[in-house]
Amino acid sequence: MTQPWLLLTLVGADRPGIVAQVTRVLYGVGAELGEAAMMRLGNQFAIMMMVRGAGGTEEVAGLLESTRVDFHLKLHVDPIDASLHQHREPDVSIIVHGADRSGIVSEVTAALLEAGMNILDLRSDVGGSEDKPIYIMQIDGETTAGIEPIEKCVAQLAGQGLTVRVTPLETMRG
Repeated sequence: MTQPWLLLTLVGADRPGIVAQVTRVLYGVGAELGEAAMMRLGNQFAIMMMVRGAGGTEEVAGLLESTRVDFHLKLHVDPIDASLHQHREPDVSIIVHGADRSGIVSEVTAALLEAGMNILDLRSDVGGSEDKPIYIMQIDGETTAGIEPIEKCVAQLAGQGLTVRVTPLETMRG
C-alpha cells in the first residue's frame, strides 16, 4: 500500500541552502515529492511541499529536525488528500495595483467572489517607496459566470483608485 501524502510547511529567515538541504534529506530516504510552492515573503522564506514515502508526520518531522534547527525554521507536517492530476486551471488573470492601504486584498477578493471567480493563486508585493508605497497583486482564477461579471467588478474597483487589468487565459485541456 502506498503511503499517504503529507504537506510540509517550513518558514524561517531567508538563507541560502534551505531548499537544497530539505530536498537532500527527503531524497536521501527515497521520498517522492509532489507539488511545491517556495517563495520569499519579506525577509522570510516559506516552503509548502507535498511529500510521501518518508513515513508519517512524526517520522518526517524527525527527519527534518536537524535542518529545522540549523536554519531556525518552523516546521509543520499534515496528512492531506493530494488529488494530484485533478487541477483546476485558471481562465483569467488579474493584476491590481494602487496606493497601499488597508483593505485592498479584502475588497478585491470579495468583489471577485461576488462576480463568480474562484481564486486559484494570489501573489502580492509592495513596491514604490516607503513614503509612497504601492500594493501589487496578481490573481489567477477560474470564472463560473464568464468574463463579463469580472470586467464589471473591476470597473467598480477602478473607481476606488485601483488600476486593474483583466486578461482572459486560454487553457490547454485534454
